[in-house]
Amino acid sequence: MRQSISDFKSKFSGGARPNLFEVKLQWPDNIIRGEGGDALTDTVMIKAASLPASVINTIEVPFRGRKFKVAGDRTFESWTITVINDTDMSLRNKFELWMDLISRNSVNIQDLSTPRDYMRDLMVHQLNNEQEEIKSYQIHDAFPVNISAIELNYETNDQIEEFTVEFSYQFWTSKESGVADYRGSR
Repeated sequence: MRQSISDFKSKFSGGARPNLFEVKLQWPDNIIRGEGGDALTDTVMIKAASLPASVINTIEVPFRGRKFKVAGDRTFESWTITVINDTDMSLRNKFELWMDLISRNSVNIQDLSTPRDYMRDLMVHQLNNEQEEIKSYQIHDAFPVNISAIELNYETNDQIEEFTVEFSYQFWTSKESGVADYRGSR
């Protein structure tokens, strides 16, 4: 059946916008918290993020010259955010301290004795035009594994510094706002 432009227009609701998002970072207890002691802070200076990915690997079983593919383990790729650096480097300092608590730069010693001490849940929300959450992801047991370099250069006088932070995590869960959990419907 052919679709007309009228069919498309009747179903098109404007599309989700990639610039309407919010990331909430939860810091380990040993890191200075935001104003008022709130654990969820620093949502404004995140320039870019992504909705997290996951992959189900395949297991190939040979059978009479063919490969029969079955589902294998699910894996979760690293999750990366891009941070706008402020003049006092407060966010960069927090991320560096977080990584230093996991493994000291100078002596390779952990200040945090258990994963529970340094792993935190992170949130990323897709928003609509009214700034309401339409899809949310909770990234469970995350910790930073890479803080990118910041390139310094005399020629870049009209730019603001940015850096990326890569997180490793165990898994993510998602929810659609106002929609029942689909896992219970089978």
